[in-house]
Amino acid sequence: MVTLGFLVALEIAARHYGLPGPITTQAREVVFAPKSGFLLYASLGLTMVVLTWRQRFAALGAAVAIDAAFLLVRWGFHAKLAFGNGALWVILGCAVIAVTRRTGRERALLLKGVGLGLLLVTGRKTGDTWLLITSKSRPNVLDPYAATADHALGDPSWLVGRIVRAGGPVGAHVLDYVYIQLAVAAVVVAMYQLRNVADERRFPRHHLVRTFLVIGLIGPAVYMIFPTVGPVFAYGADGGHWAMANLWPDTPPPIGAPHSMPFDDITPRNCMPSLHTAWATAIFIHSRKGPRILRFAGAFWLVATLTATLGFGYHYGVDLVAGAVFALTIETALRSFDRGWDPRGIRLTAYGATVFVALLVSYRFLPEQMADHPWLFGPLLLAAMGSVIYGYVRLTAQWEPQVPPVQQPRPQPELV
Repeated sequence: MVTLGFLVALEIAARHYGLPGPITTQAREVVFAPKSGFLLYASLGLTMVVLTWRQRFAALGAAVAIDAAFLLVRWGFHAKLAFGNGALWVILGCAVIAVTRRTGRERALLLKGVGLGLLLVTGRKTGDTWLLITSKSRPNVLDPYAATADHALGDPSWLVGRIVRAGGPVGAHVLDYVYIQLAVAAVVVAMYQLRNVADERRFPRHHLVRTFLVIGLIGPAVYMIFPTVGPVFAYGADGGHWAMANLWPDTPPPIGAPHSMPFDDITPRNCMPSLHTAWATAIFIHSRKGPRILRFAGAFWLVATLTATLGFGYHYGVDLVAGAVFALTIETALRSFDRGWDPRGIRLTAYGATVFVALLVSYRFLPEQMADHPWLFGPLLLAAMGSVIYGYVRLTAQWEPQVPPVQQPRPQPELV
């Protein structure tokens, strides 16, 4: 009910600016071309964790057949060819089956699977609506403050931007795919965590999807507090005549007194904090208990996402620091809640929130001092982030002590 109330409120807010809200955009994808077919099939994958293998093959086959029918109709009417409607239809069909053909715990489990799949899609639509609202409601942006504070870290966006450009189109395409398909990577890790749901008939206490959704729910609210569009727009050619200068990625902006600057009503103010960094950090954390290939994939996705966010000019370095602290704070809060509001977890959550607020305040009110004394403030920023990382690693080690395997006694046939 709380989620539904939030979606209705966001729908009303979007309508106020003449935009379709998350409920409307999601309802359209039942018939019209979806924005991301991969995301819808990833959501179907989450729903199928509660199904048996036979039911999974049937659900996937039905989704592909429905999509094939949609593609034929679109091809016949020369419409845009897209896929994903079949996956959404099957998810909704599972909801109907749960209500009409299931009872008790089986109904609840199937509805939880449906809710998990729909929450991923709805979270994406909610994020898109948030971005539209930020562009309409925040005419001025604070990029000069973030760019000035970024001098303390050595202007990493400008440095990585030149490296990515020198790497050529192949590397850029790989990074772009990693950046765009972050949610699909999250689903792969989540499906590994939820692989036993169908057998155990229950969900684990904590998994990646919860952290992923909470980050997407709370993060955009900070966009409204610290609106920034990113160096490629504020200091690059993509900003057009709204850009302060065409400097990115060749020339870092000069140090001066920062001030807010007007920008268009189209570009999302979605930089502070970097939610892509927060999500990639969450994927990395939750992949640590998987097999070696999953751990490698989680580390690769984190490094590639950080490289893409900086190399494409979407974020400043200070955004990434704030995003990592933001993710660890939310992860700690959720795990503390699962443990009955563990006092140690609550203290670390409060500390992480304090560090996050201190970062935003310093970016806004101390950027000149940070730029003038990079050898002082640069290590301080990294130390603040490192302290939260250290606190999280230490706390989780206390929560999950490494128990050595019990050695089985050697057989002694002479006693027989």
